[in-house]
Amino acid sequence: VRMNIGNQCCLFWGIFLHISVCLGEDYDLDDKTGLGRSFDGIGGLSGGGATSRLLVNYAEPYRSQILDYLFRPQFGASLQILKVEIGGDAQTTDGTEPSHMHYEDDENYFRGYEWWLMREAKKRNPNITLIGLPWAFPGWVGNGGNWPYSFPDITASYVVSWILGAKQYHDLDIDYVGIWNERSFNSKYIKLLRYTLDKRGLERVKIIASDNLWEPITSVVFADKDLQDAVEILGVHYPGTNTVPKALKTGKKLWSSEDYSTFNDNVGGGCWARILNQNYVNGKMTATISWNLVSSYYDDLPFGRDGLMTANEPWSGNYVVESPIWITAHTTQFTEPGWMYLQTVGHFTHSGSYVALTDERGNLTIITETMTHDHSVCIRPPLLPYNVTAQNVTFHLKGTFVSGSFSIELDVDEVYTFTTVRNGHRGNYPDPPPSAPFPKSYKDDFDVSGNPYFSEAPNFADQTGVFEYFTNLTDPGPHNSTLRQVVTQRPVTWVADADQTISVIGDYKWHDLMVSCDIYMEAVHTGGVFVAVRVDKGGGVIRSTRGIFFWVYADGTYKVTNDLRGMTVLAEGLSGTRARVWYTLTLTVKGNYASADLNGYPLWKNAVLWEPRHGWVAIGTSSFELAQFDNFAIEALA
Repeated sequence: VRMNIGNQCCLFWGIFLHISVCLGEDYDLDDKTGLGRSFDGIGGLSGGGATSRLLVNYAEPYRSQILDYLFRPQFGASLQILKVEIGGDAQTTDGTEPSHMHYEDDENYFRGYEWWLMREAKKRNPNITLIGLPWAFPGWVGNGGNWPYSFPDITASYVVSWILGAKQYHDLDIDYVGIWNERSFNSKYIKLLRYTLDKRGLERVKIIASDNLWEPITSVVFADKDLQDAVEILGVHYPGTNTVPKALKTGKKLWSSEDYSTFNDNVGGGCWARILNQNYVNGKMTATISWNLVSSYYDDLPFGRDGLMTANEPWSGNYVVESPIWITAHTTQFTEPGWMYLQTVGHFTHSGSYVALTDERGNLTIITETMTHDHSVCIRPPLLPYNVTAQNVTFHLKGTFVSGSFSIELDVDEVYTFTTVRNGHRGNYPDPPPSAPFPKSYKDDFDVSGNPYFSEAPNFADQTGVFEYFTNLTDPGPHNSTLRQVVTQRPVTWVADADQTISVIGDYKWHDLMVSCDIYMEAVHTGGVFVAVRVDKGGGVIRSTRGIFFWVYADGTYKVTNDLRGMTVLAEGLSGTRARVWYTLTLTVKGNYASADLNGYPLWKNAVLWEPRHGWVAIGTSSFELAQFDNFAIEALA
């Protein structure tokens, strides 16, 4: 199989024969002196955070086609590992993912979409490895503090409950659980987690630590026998294909447990090709996991299109199978976890690299890459300059392999796979519908019967707080099915979440539009709710978001602000609003002027505004509080 990164894909198949070609540099492939490390797979990461948010809203058959390109063996990427976020109700890069336990006495193992995604992956590949990792935690886990390990027994029980719930409610066996906090890691917690897993009959679930840098975890594991026994995998993020000597001396498996994070054009494909080979050649890492799995979040959120493929238009059905999908297939379609690397792997004389793997039953797969610097730069870490030139290489098969040799001319920016495996396949579906912008006219009455399977409303991307479907069984009236903001305590955060809750939707390019929504404040006296337009930021910088925000409060006042924090006030006054009453808010913006209605009556008009000029629509609350939303509608003029 051959891929030329500059010219997308062209394919041909070859089985090992006695091939004689031109002279060049010689490389031996030999197993007679023993084998290298065991290959553990290539994977994708859903979460960290909310990176698969829009995927669930695709209609069939497009949603299943996307899943096939990701997980179906011998079709597309044929991923061997799926890592998901254990939702913690907090912002973790591109949005929040809901916890299975918003509160200490609350358990619900059907929130969010990660359970569904794991089941769909397992349906296509029953042997796929499943990993869970928390980025953040609901506030009760930290007992009011912003640190998850102050009460390690609580945190361990919380994580283990997620693993047990995966099995009890979805028949999913989680294989690994990760430990991560960028500020430090906690040895006591890791040991306690191992103890708690064993106590609950989960001895088979192994621990990856510390999902950050090689140090200090490597030195601590090296010096602490109990910690060494508790940790199965040393997992690092963005290692730049390198390891540290002490990590090798631990005897532990080494993984790049988060990597890539690069725009998925051909340069991103080159980045992925280079690190998939060189993570083992340079760093002896036997698994590499891409952040992220699929770019299913709004383009203008942070790290747009940093996935193996792009699927962020459920309203149109359009998706794009990007080059990293086929780069992945070069390895995954012709190997399986448990295959062994040969010790004879390395760099070519004129740069580039090669790896070889065997199933120890006669099969052999060789992957080569000759990525140039400028066509393989990853987002991190920095890549020092180097040169690659076209070259002739000759591989000599020795040991238990069929003796002989073959030669090939390798040009720059190419990936080849040479293999005895015959069942690889370039999967293909008819082209999806063409790309289209978000509909200018959009309505949602949040009737849960229309979206029974997922807890979140279509196309809303929560940026702080969690907005879930809510059914009021005691109210048969017009508002018995709503969208409810449910987080009432500031989470143990991973980034600086806003002090307000907010969920965005729509087209970031919109500037003139009208939005209306029925709202219901549940917090007496202290409640506050908004609708907004031209919202200009999301993700980890959500605290600094600007836009036009129309607030009403339970104390009978209103406010119009130019920012989420409410510091720049454009208008304010009395509204007569109170808690536990439904109101309809309507916000209209055209050019430099904004106006709003409350229950159809003008509350203010012609507020003058200059920035921002465009952005998303949003709903939210003034604090972490319960509030409901219904009969949401957008009419975009431009």
